[in-house]
Amino acid sequence: MSHRSCFLGARTPLEVELMVKQLKDLDREIFRKILKTVVNALEGKDSRDAVRSIAETESLSEERLSHILAGMYTLLQEALRLPPSSLKQEVFKEDLRDIRIPEELISDFASVVFGSRRSVLDAAALQQGNRLPSVDDFRWRVDVAISSSSLTRALQPAVLMQLKLSDGNTHRFELPVAKFQELRYNVALILKEINNLEKKSILRIQD
Repeated sequence: MSHRSCFLGARTPLEVELMVKQLKDLDREIFRKILKTVVNALEGKDSRDAVRSIAETESLSEERLSHILAGMYTLLQEALRLPPSSLKQEVFKEDLRDIRIPEELISDFASVVFGSRRSVLDAAALQQGNRLPSVDDFRWRVDVAISSSSLTRALQPAVLMQLKLSDGNTHRFELPVAKFQELRYNVALILKEINNLEKKSILRIQD
């Protein structure tokens, strides 16, 4: 028997739940105007004027519009976190049915997540996301202290390391050989645990 969770997680976000209630009997053209505005926001564009225009020209209360906007943004953001290889279009549509998205609106959501502008949305998410700096350069050497204020450190080898990060910062630190071996062992242990987890069928991506 196959078990899987919705792309939104075990619990549907409150913003999405509130949105679903507001989508009932919503005119499809109005829905598409709001959807286009949310997509523009996900692409990093300023959508304030578009939201203001919808609020002024369409027969929607401010509360209803805000619930729809927040829910759409959350739903699409969560879907776009997953690569198309792990979130199939039919699975996505089935998940939307499960959370009671009106059937006639499902294809519009799918066209955003799996359509021609997916690469633009992915690039915008990558640019806007908060990411840790990566390692640009790594250097190391083994050093032996010939003279030291501490007798325990004299003539003891140590590993000197220097990391240069993508944000321009450089970090230098020193490890006794024993600590370096402990670090090496723990990294190898973590890699082994990751490998064991990847072998478990529950974590494999299913087509």
